[in-house]
Amino acid sequence: MATKILKNMYIHLIRSMPQGDVITGRLVIEDIFACDTLEHWQYAIPAGFYRLRLTFSSRFQEILPILDGVLGYARDAHSGVSRTGIRIHAGNTIEHTKGCILVGDLSQGEKQQRLLSSRRRLNTLRDCLLNYTKMNPNEEMFIEITAPDPYPDADVDCPVELQQRTIDAYIAEQRYYEMFPEEFGGANDS
Repeated sequence: MATKILKNMYIHLIRSMPQGDVITGRLVIEDIFACDTLEHWQYAIPAGFYRLRLTFSSRFQEILPILDGVLGYARDAHSGVSRTGIRIHAGNTIEHTKGCILVGDLSQGEKQQRLLSSRRRLNTLRDCLLNYTKMNPNEEMFIEITAPDPYPDADVDCPVELQQRTIDAYIAEQRYYEMFPEEFGGANDS
């Protein structure tokens, strides 16, 4: 169950066990189910905690959510190569992604895992995120991606206070980078 953070928007992607090359999941916003997800196992980013922003995608020609590495940069789970441009976008099958997260309604009973109503779910998600940023311009959005737990009986919840300290430390670090870019070899482009 996702832990609700009192400050900043918290989104939780709960992945299921991979089935072949497909990882399905459930996207939950502030403990409320939002939609199903689909990812390509070979290109999926590691489970972790990421900052989420809305930016214009030149590839898709629309505003889409993009993930930024919070505790390190997003890296390919298999090659370890740094990844950028990890977006949440519309799509129906894993052929529509090379590492991004697809949203929609998971089709039941078909041989191939696929999403339906992807565009509708993306529009609803984007509207929710846009409304949040308009109402809370100084607050950030975060997404936690969790992998299937092979040992569910040994679960220990991460306290809200620890999650909030991680978010606060990240925000402070980003502000420091913005104030003193010369210390880090140039301007911060995040």
